[in-house]
Amino acid sequence: MTDSRQQLVAGAADMIRRRGRGATSIREVAKHSGTPLGSTYHYFPGGKHELAAEAVRYAADTVSGILAAKLRAGPVDGLQAFFALWRNVITGSDFQAGCPVLAVSIEEAPSDDPAVTVAAEAFTAWSALLAESLRQHGVDPARADHLASLVVAAAEGAVAMCRAQRTTDALDHVAAELTALISAVTDR
Repeated sequence: MTDSRQQLVAGAADMIRRRGRGATSIREVAKHSGTPLGSTYHYFPGGKHELAAEAVRYAADTVSGILAAKLRAGPVDGLQAFFALWRNVITGSDFQAGCPVLAVSIEEAPSDDPAVTVAAEAFTAWSALLAESLRQHGVDPARADHLASLVVAAAEGAVAMCRAQRTTDALDHVAAELTALISAVTDR
């Protein structure tokens, strides 16, 4: 990926996680990322929808990479890293940023919207990574799938609550309870 293209994708992801896609324009992304406006249309001829899908993919892949690396040490370590990542995002942005994957998921969009499709794939990928780690640590496959969905849904909901409440309490509480649950089912 070229530097300009990467800057645009990262800039769009940052703006979407702060404002949502609806309040993020191509012009603002170009300005925010320090790239010429023409570069946006060169790299993303499909416009805002194409750029948003790439931004969500970028964010999703970043989280997947961190999660996969931490899950090598086990599901509890992966879970803790997942929650630490979101804690850093919300506190590092003074509660202004959340998850761009969630942001595009909750906005009104056509059923064939590429960014929403990528968001669905991201949630599935994160859950699959967690579920596989749980299975590797002795959890029944069906329960592993359920627990993984619970973790991802709880994290995303907690991030939204933290942004609204301007405190990390919800995230910290959910992380503590899920850590206890995952520890118990994996005999850590």
